[in-house]
Amino acid sequence: MSTQPVRVVRHSDGVVELLLDDPTRGNALDLPTAEALRDAAGHITADPGDAVLLRAAGNNFCVGGDLRAFAGRGADTGPYVHAVATAAHAAVRALHELPVPVVTAVRGAAAGGGIGLALAGDIVVAARSARFRLAYTAIGLTPDCGASWVLQRLVGPRRAADLILTNRVLTGDDAERWGLVSQVVEDAELDDTAYRTAAALAAGSGAALRAAKELLRAGADAPLEQQLAAEADSIAALAGGAEAQAAMESFLAARSRDRRPTGRSADQKPQSVS
Repeated sequence: MSTQPVRVVRHSDGVVELLLDDPTRGNALDLPTAEALRDAAGHITADPGDAVLLRAAGNNFCVGGDLRAFAGRGADTGPYVHAVATAAHAAVRALHELPVPVVTAVRGAAAGGGIGLALAGDIVVAARSARFRLAYTAIGLTPDCGASWVLQRLVGPRRAADLILTNRVLTGDDAERWGLVSQVVEDAELDDTAYRTAAALAAGSGAALRAAKELLRAGADAPLEQQLAAEADSIAALAGGAEAQAAMESFLAARSRDRRPTGRSADQKPQSVS
């Protein structure tokens, strides 16, 4: 059995898996774990494959910072927590900046920094057992791992304040209604659903997926006029490429087969995606 709290597993179908693998501690973040997470994310940055799957071993995704490691350090507590946060933040930023799609699978507790880590995914699949709770202010702390940044963008400032200030617990179904996660599935289906999602993305049009992700990131803050110009440049740059040309020809051929006339001729009409 591996003794590493975080592992990178590369699959032959182009999926690169980042696995939190310290289930007996709820995948809590102490300094060695945070540094292992940072190093693993850096390793993936160097070669992200075609899609990344972030998941955790055990019954909980990540319970956040390891309070046992934080407590009892006296004057050294602040520097220690800062070192943990800095290492974890490097991992969150690396995941956020990956050019390929990132899928996260969440079961059980996602608390504290575990929420920021989970929400680094472009697509977040949650089990019904998932429980999301910030919990920082309940122990006299403030958010880290990007929670104060990402929550406002996902659920708006009012709901972000509610989650951060009241430590409200969201179930998997609640999180889907609030817009924190993309999809909720039964616990037994989580790993398979998340992996199939990542594998389908890995098998897709890599150039288009990377360009679409780049547009999404830029569009969060760009004025409409600037974003429209970026969209025009992006779609034009891809359209003449071999990958897009082959995909369009394959699509049109399939549509032609589906619409083959039976019994009488039909006028040819322009084909479209719709």
